[in-house]
Amino acid sequence: MLYEYDAHNDVCPLPLVKTRVILKKMHVGDSCLIRIMDKGSKKNILHYLEKYQWQYKQKNVDKNVLEIKIHK
Repeated sequence: MLYEYDAHNDVCPLPLVKTRVILKKMHVGDSCLIRIMDKGSKKNILHYLEKYQWQYKQKNVDKNVLEIKIHK
């Protein structure tokens, strides 16, 4: 299953909280696509993913938007 979360208009800490909720719902083989603009949230989510050893890829969609694809 592919989960998607567009956090363009959300600010810290909401994107991290919503991302954690999605990650808890995910099963093996699922993935999640997140789009973030808030600088603090970008840093916090990437730190969280590293800390808990999630597999992910990131790319800058434009100057302000980071896209993260997380795999379980």
